[in-house]
Amino acid sequence: MLEREELKRYNRQMILPELGLHGQEKLKAARVLMIGAGGLGCPVLQYLVAAGVGTIGIVDADVVDISNLHRQILYAPADIDQPKALIAKQKLNQLNPFVELIAYTERIIAANVQQLISNFDVVIDGSDNFATRYLVNDTCAALGKPLVFGSIFKFEGQVSVFNHQGGPSYRDLFPEAPPENEVPNCAEIGVIGVLPGIIGTYMANETIKLICGIGELLSGKLLTLNALDNSISIFKISAATPSLPVNTSQPVESDRVADEIDADTFKKWHAETPDEIYLVDVRETYEFDDENIGGINIPLYDLQEHANIFPSGKKLIFICQTGQRSKIAAQQTRSLSGIAAFSLKGGINAFNF
Repeated sequence: MLEREELKRYNRQMILPELGLHGQEKLKAARVLMIGAGGLGCPVLQYLVAAGVGTIGIVDADVVDISNLHRQILYAPADIDQPKALIAKQKLNQLNPFVELIAYTERIIAANVQQLISNFDVVIDGSDNFATRYLVNDTCAALGKPLVFGSIFKFEGQVSVFNHQGGPSYRDLFPEAPPENEVPNCAEIGVIGVLPGIIGTYMANETIKLICGIGELLSGKLLTLNALDNSISIFKISAATPSLPVNTSQPVESDRVADEIDADTFKKWHAETPDEIYLVDVRETYEFDDENIGGINIPLYDLQEHANIFPSGKKLIFICQTGQRSKIAAQQTRSLSGIAAFSLKGGINAFNF
């Protein structure tokens, strides 16, 4: 399958016994769909093209903006106002002529998601909104496609592999999307420019391992990274979502019930039985110091080291800014200690100060 020039081009990775010629041939035969050509998509695409993945689809309806340039390093000032998918294809063609690149300058929606995903072996989600994440996950689960996932927020990033050989899906981690007004995006909250490069490289690595069948994947695990203090944690994810139907005209709701309480329930419990509540804020220390509703502060990345201090006779409640990190904390605590734990839905943002 490989031409003489390709054998020379990929020599340094082919001499790895774990990969070898067979692995390189798997890469060339693979068809990968990249959802989003932004901060995460840029490094993922560059490394997969360089690695020799045979066919790569690029889905992005956006155009290059000047505010993208500090982190989306595939683009330059001359590309502003041009479609990202087309510009990415042009530049990546120069990087490796042996890779077939297909640009889709359209937004992925219920009407086209199944047709797009069905043509590829592996899907990579680098999107920046929850509606797309759930739609892509549900479709991958229904079609039996593995999904490499990554997300970024300020200085923090997450990576996982979903729907792989019966493993957990995105809904096993986050059963339902939070309200749109509760989770700010990069334009509202900011992001350090190098973070998508770090997380995107992890995503590309997981994709290569998945295609070649080497190493240990992040299936059933969530890797979290904090670029401020260089902390990295890996949390277990248990599969609890039932099989999804193939009908993907609408995002599929999970039957799993998350152990969440809303702000009103928390206030009621706090007023009636305050001694029975054990509140743990899992945000970073600087976030807790800036604004909190009480309790103790244990950052999510340090949670495993302190799991033994949680009392079994009280209502253990985790809280963060939006309710997302606290869900991970609750699931991780149940997995490690068996203690029932709650996540405060909407987090600090759900309270009116």
